[in-house]
Amino acid sequence: MYRAPLFCLLLLALAGIAPGLAWAQEQDTTLSAADSLLIEELAREMGAVAPDPAPAAVARTAPSLNPNISVIGDFRAGYASAGDRHVDAEFHEMEAVLQSVVDPYARGDFFIAAGHDGEGGYEFELEEAFLTTLSLPFRLQARAGKFRSAFGKINRLHPHALPYIDTPSVYANFLGDEGLNDQGLSVSWLLPNPRFFQDLTVEVTRGPGENVSYVKSDSDRLLYVGHLKNFWDLSADATLEVGFSGAAGPNEAGFTTWLGGIDATFKWKPVQFNTYHSFTLQAETIASRSETDAEAAVSAMGFYALASYQAAKRIFLVARVDSSDLPDDPDWNERAVSATLGWYATEFQKLELGLRVAEASGMERNAQLLVRAIFVIGSHGAHEY
Repeated sequence: MYRAPLFCLLLLALAGIAPGLAWAQEQDTTLSAADSLLIEELAREMGAVAPDPAPAAVARTAPSLNPNISVIGDFRAGYASAGDRHVDAEFHEMEAVLQSVVDPYARGDFFIAAGHDGEGGYEFELEEAFLTTLSLPFRLQARAGKFRSAFGKINRLHPHALPYIDTPSVYANFLGDEGLNDQGLSVSWLLPNPRFFQDLTVEVTRGPGENVSYVKSDSDRLLYVGHLKNFWDLSADATLEVGFSGAAGPNEAGFTTWLGGIDATFKWKPVQFNTYHSFTLQAETIASRSETDAEAAVSAMGFYALASYQAAKRIFLVARVDSSDLPDDPDWNERAVSATLGWYATEFQKLELGLRVAEASGMERNAQLLVRAIFVIGSHGAHEY
């Protein structure tokens, strides 16, 4: 007897639920449409920036075979108190550099220079061209070709890399303005010393064509050069380097010239605080013994010492003293003091202002004011420490 009322209640409930279901369905349809529009808009925005492809989808490409190329310019101007012409300016040198790995086993370096000849023209020279091994066993490395010899502290450095404009007198008098540069073979060995760094270099070359101490012999006599580098980390901020050099080869008289050198360099460079300040003390002595005949020889020597201080991020101050004999005349002596102010805009450009006062036996005092601008275009490798 309760079936009719129950049936009626069920119909009433369904009648009330149906509009609610229709409304909910309509709301879901509206929200779905809005979500679809939002998803489409997000997809368009994300499509403007293409996502990185998965690692597996990246195509493999061969390494570049093009060498790193750079060109270095060296412009100089100055005033000299001695001589007939007191003021002069010149584009001193252009150096083109090509460097690249040959394969996993060797690297090639070429340095081609065009230097001012002093008369308004330029002379082109293959300054260096050598092959360096990268994977010899027993901590060995070999260099073959034409290269700056490992004698002393600064002979391997190109002039534009030095923190002063003029060459120290002892280098100019004993090794020449361009340094000792020859063709042959150089082998260096990193000694297995657990207490400090030691590197021994031995070179055998044919004999330089133009040098104040050595010549190319017409016979089978060669030039031999050796250098032992000793390096200590005194602290996290300071290092000490001491080097011993030796060279022996034929001279212009047809006999042998012996050169010996000692160099010492102390460097302080904070790695945490005051990183824009540094200090360097460097000194080097070179002694020469040139045989003039079978029973006679001439002995001479010279030295330089310098202090370099980095006063700010781009400001460097260098003070240096020089003293040097001539290899064939120990009674002639040149003495000089110099100061250089350097502004290093970046690693690709620097401006230097130098003052040098020199006097020599039998010569009047000469004061020079020098300005040098160094600029580099292209890739530029780090200099030796």
